[in-house]
Amino acid sequence: MTTLYRLTADLVVVVHFAFVAFVVFGLLLTLAGGLRRWGWVRSVRFRALHLAAIGFVVAESLCGVTCPLTVWEQHLRDLAGQATYRGDFLATWVHDLMFFDAEPWVFTVCYGAFGGVVALSWLLVPPRFRRENNAANSEPR
Repeated sequence: MTTLYRLTADLVVVVHFAFVAFVVFGLLLTLAGGLRRWGWVRSVRFRALHLAAIGFVVAESLCGVTCPLTVWEQHLRDLAGQATYRGDFLATWVHDLMFFDAEPWVFTVCYGAFGGVVALSWLLVPPRFRRENNAANSEPR
């Protein structure tokens, strides 16, 4: 059973890294796509999901809440009898890449500033909202 806990903890780290990558690279791709005129970066669904993701991180930080993925991973590592933040090569590498030591206020400022840039990207590269003209298009002229 400890192997299952360890592997699940490693999977949580990889999912956590994917979330962080989505937030960071989502902004970079949005800005690059605005300059390169990539239509997909103006998708309202993509942009809303991206804004919600960083908004969740900022809200957690402002409320002093530890990320649920971090809590879950630590609990699974405890159940596996592992030291916290150690796992297989990939999990350890991903974890060390994402986490470093700093005062909590530093993270709050960084998350808030990044969230502000994501919100600003809505003005710099505005999403395209589709208009529902089904009724107007179906009426005879």
